[in-house]
Amino acid sequence: MKRLLGLLILFTVVIGLALYLSLPTQENLRSLGEFYLKNSYFGNYSAKSPEVVTSILWDYRGVDTLFETSVFFLAIIGSLTIFRVEMKKKERGEAKSSLPLPVPVVTKFIATLLLAISASIALHGQVTPGGGFQGGAALAVAPLLIIAAYSKYALENNGLDKTKAIVLRSIGLLGIVLIALAPLLSGGYAMQNQPIFPAEALGVPLGGSLVYYNIFEFLAVGAGFTAVFLLLAIPEEEFKGKGGAYE
Repeated sequence: MKRLLGLLILFTVVIGLALYLSLPTQENLRSLGEFYLKNSYFGNYSAKSPEVVTSILWDYRGVDTLFETSVFFLAIIGSLTIFRVEMKKKERGEAKSSLPLPVPVVTKFIATLLLAISASIALHGQVTPGGGFQGGAALAVAPLLIIAAYSKYALENNGLDKTKAIVLRSIGLLGIVLIALAPLLSGGYAMQNQPIFPAEALGVPLGGSLVYYNIFEFLAVGAGFTAVFLLLAIPEEEFKGKGGAYE
């Protein structure tokens, strides 16, 4: 009873603070906001994207975003190097869960939902808050849950090992670079969006190049995190006994 009362008090306090700290309504557009709206959704050279944040991210500070993405991938490569293990053929363990039955069953359900939700976050990043990085980060939670509930062998026995994750990550990174350089072929500038890429197709807003950046970054981020999770899940005895970095 005391715990229930405590939870009710906590819930009331959180709701009260949320209402008190609610952001004030902005009635008049500031000049900077007006500029971004005119050049992200309106105008002949805008991405026609109602999601202004994503538009700014790639169209106005795209080079900065590209460098940030490169730093992230360098961090992934560094992690793979530190935790490298000889990829000789070895027997894979069994993917059995030692947890109570409801846990692995719920994990399968949640992992399936995560795949759908993460893809939706990435594919709608040009029209709603989200994007490739957010979608990829959400995607990586699914294999992490499976590793925790079963083991990394559950992924490997179903065809998703570290090597394939690295290949998918590389495809994502290569796609970002190709989209960035594609405008040069038609006399445009690197990372130029409009009017090189169509703003919509069959009535569906694409945000020009934004949808392609989101798809490839979704793939790269999700696969990159998955590769690291698979490495971190290697049992210590296997790591030390089969040519790990510290052997």
